[in-house]
Amino acid sequence: MARKCCHFPAIARFSTVFLLLLASSLVLHGSTVSGGQNYQDALKKSILFFEGQRSGELPPDQRVRWRKDSALHDGTSAGVDLTGGYYDAGDNIKFGFPMAFTTTLLSWSIIDFGRNMGSELGNALKAVKWGTDYLLKATARDGVIYVQVGDAFSDHNCWERPEDMDTLRSVYKIDVNNPGSDVAGETAAALAAASIVFRSRDPAYSRLLLNRASKVFQFADKHRGAYSSSLPSAVCPFYCDVNGYQDELLWGAAWLHKASRRREYREYIVRNEVILRASETINEFGWDNKHAGINVLISKEVLMGRSDDLQSFRRNADGFICSILPGISHPQVQYSPGGLIVKAGVCNMQHVTSLSFLLLAYSNYLSHANKAVPCGETSASPALLKQLAKRQVDYILGDNPMRMSYMVGYGAHYPQRIHHRASSLPSVPAHPAHIGCKEGSRYYLSPDPNPNLLMGAVVGGPNSTDTFPDSRPFFQESEPTTYVNAPLVGLLAYFSAHS
Repeated sequence: MARKCCHFPAIARFSTVFLLLLASSLVLHGSTVSGGQNYQDALKKSILFFEGQRSGELPPDQRVRWRKDSALHDGTSAGVDLTGGYYDAGDNIKFGFPMAFTTTLLSWSIIDFGRNMGSELGNALKAVKWGTDYLLKATARDGVIYVQVGDAFSDHNCWERPEDMDTLRSVYKIDVNNPGSDVAGETAAALAAASIVFRSRDPAYSRLLLNRASKVFQFADKHRGAYSSSLPSAVCPFYCDVNGYQDELLWGAAWLHKASRRREYREYIVRNEVILRASETINEFGWDNKHAGINVLISKEVLMGRSDDLQSFRRNADGFICSILPGISHPQVQYSPGGLIVKAGVCNMQHVTSLSFLLLAYSNYLSHANKAVPCGETSASPALLKQLAKRQVDYILGDNPMRMSYMVGYGAHYPQRIHHRASSLPSVPAHPAHIGCKEGSRYYLSPDPNPNLLMGAVVGGPNSTDTFPDSRPFFQESEPTTYVNAPLVGLLAYFSAHS
């Protein structure tokens, strides 16, 4: 079950040992150094994971062969084609909000780090397009966005392969009378970001994405409201909008400005910075809260010397960095004894990868401008930010107290019993007969390892004491999600080329 992580401020407690190791590493080497991880292998697997999450008719070049076609009639009840897209996590629902965020972060990973992906760039592009093709279907009707397929309560009452689904495939939408500026704003951001990715590779497709992004953003801005207010019984408590829809409007405008260079989006950002609360909760970044991401994204323009009137976003981005650094006076994240970022709620690893992505992206922007981040009486260099991001990646890949990789299929020791229906049930080739809703329960409760390797899946991760129960019922720790992997793709691409 995928649920939103809660927002609770926390006092940081950071391992003294880690601080000393980090400091000595920076002093001795001056920049990032290899921790012995095979980042190229991890990159390949992190992208392959998305093929295991595909819904719909699978293409001939599908590499995760134990997955088969599924949900081939999605949208039929509403008279539309909503096949395709991604299952968000270990369930069989297509949630539009996290799917759009996943697509945005995959696109940002390629925009900033695609040059470091080597032979994996083509697979990363396919991962983005699998998301955007679905989002184009979901936004094909003016004034309507289809934001979810499948009844989450019915789905979560079963342990069933996606190929066997006989649960309700209800279709949920937002429209002019039932707004959802959050999911619409994120969808606009995803389409705009992807239009940059395909600008030189497929100009016609890029134009289609950008034009649709503009229409979706206009709808989001004109008809304001939170989608969880319009569809409370469908999206809550799974992907409820806790943070409000204001940040998604700024986020969508920021990506549309980056993609189109149209002055109207820049003016929108300047005009709405205070109204839409750009400076709030800047230590958060994820599918619900875009504040840190907004400020880092817009700061690139400032650091390039092109947008002096947006200096406040640079100050906010600096504030974000200072708020998560270990060892400062009022940090807003915890660190485990082993050095992992910890925030309260479900699926902690989503915070680890998203915040680390911003650390790395911002460090690159700072490096190009020859700047550092002032944090009180100290200063955080781009090299320090890179090392902090690298430390989180290395922890995920096995440099942690349990000596466990939290990426399935990477390293010698990784989770064997992940909370994931398709992975934990016999595959269709191995067991062609239908497995019913409750028939799957014995596989869910079994102590045996999952029969199907969901290569590259990064699970929710260990708790605040660095311990991990490798057990399906512990979904907070053992469930993978697309929005954990999406920012990790960019991180792994960079470190595969700079270690």
